[in-house]
Amino acid sequence: MGIFSRFSDIINSNISAILDKAEDPEKMVRLIIQEMEETLVEVRTQSAKVIADKKELRRRCDHLREEGDEWERKAEVALSKDREDLARAALKEKTQASEAVEVIDTDLETLDANLEKLSGDITQLQQKLVDAKNRQQALIMRGTTATSRLGVRRQLHDVDIDDAMNRFERYERKMDDLEGEIEAYDLGQRNLSDEIADLESDEKVDEELAKLKARLDEEKS
Repeated sequence: MGIFSRFSDIINSNISAILDKAEDPEKMVRLIIQEMEETLVEVRTQSAKVIADKKELRRRCDHLREEGDEWERKAEVALSKDREDLARAALKEKTQASEAVEVIDTDLETLDANLEKLSGDITQLQQKLVDAKNRQQALIMRGTTATSRLGVRRQLHDVDIDDAMNRFERYERKMDDLEGEIEAYDLGQRNLSDEIADLESDEKVDEELAKLKARLDEEKS
């Protein structure tokens, strides 16, 4: 059984608290990283499926729009030949195609929302994974340092070795607490790259909107 049972368990987890309770923190952090990496693969796989579903629905939507336009053309032909009955039947087919397009548009909106949520999940999970890997490196370094210090102390036959190591560990714990407080304040902060990316995205939307308005104006004139 894994350390985490759901994605939300990873996001809401306190890695420091887990490691504090572990008999072997270095082994525990390896397991945490392994499960995070596996979960990241699962979330990315789910995202890829949503993207594929979107493409399929968009193709279906485009086909239905073309189909609706074709039925409208046929209705015009029928009316030109004084066949109102056929024109009415053709327009009924067009209406059904238009209704199907509306349903697909709703489904696409849902998929967009799901994809946005998955993208946010991936970002959070990646941040957690980076944090866990950093802690793993720190634990390895601390273990190496502690082993080296212990070896020196034993060589010097220091009778107070246990007391010295306890003080060393207490000091490191205080440093961990301070680092944890700092990291807590940093959670959820957006960096400069994120801000600029948003501006670039807004600029592209403005350009597309201007093009659309210009095309509609040309069609009206």
